Amino acid sequence: MPEAATRRHTVPLSHGSIDLAWAALTDVGRRREVNQDALLAEYPLFVVADGMGGHIGGEIASASTVTRLAGVVESGTVTPKAIEKALSRAVKDIAAHPEATDEGTGTTVTGVFLELTGAEPHWVSLNIGDSRVYLMRDDDLQQITTDHSVVQELVAAGRLSPEEAEHHPYGNVITRAVGPSDSVRPDYIRLDVVDGDRFVICSDGLTKELTDYGIQHFLRENADPSTAVEAMMDAAIENGGRDNVTVVVLDVARRD
Repeated sequence: MPEAATRRHTVPLSHGSIDLAWAALTDVGRRREVNQDALLAEYPLFVVADGMGGHIGGEIASASTVTRLAGVVESGTVTPKAIEKALSRAVKDIAAHPEATDEGTGTTVTGVFLELTGAEPHWVSLNIGDSRVYLMRDDDLQQITTDHSVVQELVAAGRLSPEEAEHHPYGNVITRAVGPSDSVRPDYIRLDVVDGDRFVICSDGLTKELTDYGIQHFLRENADPSTAVEAMMDAAIENGGRDNVTVVVLDVARRD
C-alpha cells in the first residue's frame, strides 16, 4: 500500500500568514509496466505531468518537464514567464533525448503556484493537457482546469454529453501537450487565497477510476493530506488501476 507524508510551509504576510500542508503520491497502477507520470510538490509550485509516446518516451517527457520546473522553484522566481521558459527548454530536452524518437512523445503539465506579487497573494493554476486541478471550497468541489482533449471539445460543442464522454473511444486523445509542438503556453486562472481551501492535482489515472463525487468523498473523510492521497490512490487501484495514478492534495489555512 502506498504511503505519503504530509509536508508543511508557512508563508509570512505583512498582515498574517498562509499555512500550507500537502502530500503527494504516484503509482504505476495495475496494468502499466512503466510509470510515465511525474510530480513536483515544492513550495510554491505543485504540478503533475502525465507522459505519452512510446514505451519510454512518456517517462522521459514528464521527467524532463518536472526537472525543468524544479529549476524554476530553485531559482526563487515562479512566474508564468519563468514557467514558459522552462517548458520551452523541456521541449528541447525531449527532442534531443536519444530514446524519445516517437513524434508523439510529450506530456501534460497541470498544477498551481502561489504568487505573492501585488497587494494580495493569489493562486495561479496552469494547464496543458488533460491532467486536472480541483478545488474544494466551502465543501463544494469544482474542476478548475479545462481538459485539452478531443472529448472535451465535443462536449463544449454540444455534440457529446458529459456521461457519453466518460466512455468515448477517443477519451485518451489530448489536443495540447508539452513536446510535440513548440507551443508551450499553459492556460492560467487566478484564484483568491481562501482559508480552508483544498486543492487536488491529479493525472487522468485518478479520474478514470474515481468520479468527482468520489474525490469529494475522500476529501471529506480525510482531514490530513497524507491520508487523503492514500485513500484516493487505494481506491483508484482497487477500481482497476488502468493507468499510472498521481495525486497531490494541498490544504490552505489563512491567518489574518
